[in-house]
Amino acid sequence: MYAIVDCDNCFVSCERVFQPELKGKPVVVLSNNDGCVVARSNEAKALGIKMGVPIYQIMPMVKEKGVEIRSSNYTLYADMSNRVMSILRDEVGAAQMEQYSIDEAFLKAPKQPEGAEPFFTHEWGRALVQKIGQWTGMPVSIGIAPTRTLAKVATWYAKHYPGYQKVCLIDNEEKRQTALQLLDIAEVWGVGWRSVDKYKYFGINTAWDLTQRSASWVRSKFTVTGLRTWQELRGEDCIDTLQSDRRQSICTSRSFDGMVSDYGQLEMYVSNFASHCARKLRQDKSVAQLVTVFIQTNHHRLDLRQYDGSATQSLQTPASNEFEIVNAARAVLRRIFREGCLYKRAGVIISGISSNDAIQQDLFDHLTPEQRQRMDRLSEVMDTVNRKMGTDTLQLGIQQFPIDVETGKATDYRDLLRHAYRSKCYTTNLDDCLELKS
Repeated sequence: MYAIVDCDNCFVSCERVFQPELKGKPVVVLSNNDGCVVARSNEAKALGIKMGVPIYQIMPMVKEKGVEIRSSNYTLYADMSNRVMSILRDEVGAAQMEQYSIDEAFLKAPKQPEGAEPFFTHEWGRALVQKIGQWTGMPVSIGIAPTRTLAKVATWYAKHYPGYQKVCLIDNEEKRQTALQLLDIAEVWGVGWRSVDKYKYFGINTAWDLTQRSASWVRSKFTVTGLRTWQELRGEDCIDTLQSDRRQSICTSRSFDGMVSDYGQLEMYVSNFASHCARKLRQDKSVAQLVTVFIQTNHHRLDLRQYDGSATQSLQTPASNEFEIVNAARAVLRRIFREGCLYKRAGVIISGISSNDAIQQDLFDHLTPEQRQRMDRLSEVMDTVNRKMGTDTLQLGIQQFPIDVETGKATDYRDLLRHAYRSKCYTTNLDDCLELKS
């Protein structure tokens, strides 16, 4: 049996833990640069606010309905997520937990002695919901079922039907059939939004409809991915591990607060993006072969010169260290930069990703194995310091922005993003600790 623990409206809930005055009010969280809505409270959903809508389009509603706005605070969200995940690891053991996203984790039931009661029960789930709420303040929903996909189905019901008291258990055939017959195909895990119309074109409107087709038909129309979803919905546990699915690419990009024309400033942005991509690679114990950089002008300013530039550079030997990836990104930027343009957005994409335990050295590589090992060790040292002392405590010189005259410190590139509604980092910054009033 599997259980999935899902934090309800994660970003909004993180804000509400430290700002209880937001409870019961419509709340939205915005993307980087305060661009569009990326999280909504149930109250905001009830007002008809859609995911991804630009904030300027709903400002009249914000003022009329009293919608609370918060800028993204990923430092806070990541720390709150880590607290929840720590509780889950203690609950079943690290080997039995698979974190799926910042707000979701799958748990696999530990082996029980023969004849013992099942580990995952309604009572267990409700006790865990209460424990997480008491220890972190985060509301969660739990779905329990024989497969991961059915567990996702169960958690959908746990979220949307108060009668389940945040825990839904699908443990017999009758419950499975009833749950699938009532669930729209668009809500099924593994059915992408692009393919929903295709499913409905073939008359598959519910999850149950899909299970009534033959395996050969499903595979012919929806490939092996659709077949795996079909098997899981029928109760066949066919996903061995979620962690085996390695990322195909990693992208870090930003829209700027204003526009950038200076090459040096653009190079600093791109260097930061490339550095962050490299850090994610190392976290995944992966290496990459290709580094792509893109830069764009403001498409909404037709009175200005328009330009979209992008190019890719191949690394001689797949790498994950800061130095090679940043240098490759800078080399690409030099090729695509055009003087006289006002750039609004830039980004770095790394692809050709593989495991770091299977690196084939190129015969004509300009770096010796010893030089590459030194760079890898330096990157590991930077990771260690940044974990202990804070993100970007150690970074490459090219990542540094000019010194602020008033503070005497280099500006953090993240602080150049628009975040007019950002809350404090209550759990990770001593200067942002909550103040108690007498």
